[in-house]
Amino acid sequence: MRRTVYNEDHEAFRSTIRDFIAKEVVPVYESWEAQGHPPRAFYNKLGELGVFGIEVPEEYGGAGETGFKYQAIVTEEVARAGVSLGSSGVHTGLVLPYLLEYANEEQKQRWLPGFISGDLMTAIAMTEPGAGSDLAGITTTAKLSEDGTHYVLNGSKTFITGGVLADLVLVVARTAPYDPANRRAGLSILCVDTTSEGYSVGRKLQKIGLRTSDTAELAFSDVKVPVEDLLGEEGRAFGYLTHNLVQERLAIAVGGYAAAAAAVTFALQYVKDRKVFGQAVAEFQNTKFTLADCKSQVTAMQAVVDQALELYQSGDLTVADAAEAKLFCTETASVVIDKCLQLHGGYGYILEYPIARLYTDNRVFRIYGGTSEVMKTIIAKSMGL
Repeated sequence: MRRTVYNEDHEAFRSTIRDFIAKEVVPVYESWEAQGHPPRAFYNKLGELGVFGIEVPEEYGGAGETGFKYQAIVTEEVARAGVSLGSSGVHTGLVLPYLLEYANEEQKQRWLPGFISGDLMTAIAMTEPGAGSDLAGITTTAKLSEDGTHYVLNGSKTFITGGVLADLVLVVARTAPYDPANRRAGLSILCVDTTSEGYSVGRKLQKIGLRTSDTAELAFSDVKVPVEDLLGEEGRAFGYLTHNLVQERLAIAVGGYAAAAAAVTFALQYVKDRKVFGQAVAEFQNTKFTLADCKSQVTAMQAVVDQALELYQSGDLTVADAAEAKLFCTETASVVIDKCLQLHGGYGYILEYPIARLYTDNRVFRIYGGTSEVMKTIIAKSMGL
């Protein structure tokens, strides 16, 4: 189905990204998987390409574009190639909206140039061992010093994407005592320099998918964070997090669609080449029906994603809209990718085939950014239930 969501500038950018991935990522991707993340210098290459600065205002060295379409194109091209770009998606898709929306002028001047170049890689630390989707249950504390010059940060975080290589981490911490009557109050975001004394990276977590994305445990032991590195206002973090979850969930929906579309392409190529019982797998009716079904589901996902991108561009994508898009695209992607892997037979289980990576990488889409169950709760609430 013809798409109208992208213009000529978008498609020119797509061509640039596609060539870059083919030259800089695909030939070395296996070594990235073995290492668990790309070389640190790779992020500088993305910076040189302009990927990190697309949505950054021109006065800070960016391109000043608005919306999410350019990031969506990167996501689509990464899936098309059957690879990933480490933690770069968190850098631009999750952290940047916080910096653009809540950082003051001094902070933007200090952080955004390095953000754009890749010299300052970022991550965001919300999840704790005892607090996953329940952000109001965060126990990491940040107490203001007696002289009011800094916070003293203590606690731990887990499942932090980009946590190994990050230079600056946005840490959600409790800056006021826990109030059972208002669990969401008292949370703040501190931007923590990873070279700070008392800051440590624990285990690099071994995942079943997204193996080039470094995911780590973080610990804070009396880490001093200057008050100048408080992001936004003290005690307002829960509202900030809720606001930015719309874009995060849109990004995940795009990822689900892109992975499913890539899976169909990989399966189509495979069944045309693979022969069993003297004929191409593509010639069997079951193959044709399976791929036709998958293609129709991908087309439906594309329609949802494209409408969501347009609504986000105009500022009209609601929390419930984003939840619906994420739920539909991630759940449907799981079905489509599973069917496409099945068409590969035993080779679908072998990691040298992109479909195997898509299968394992995609599984987390139904978990992070809010589980499918949380999405259903949000949608039901929007229906008055």
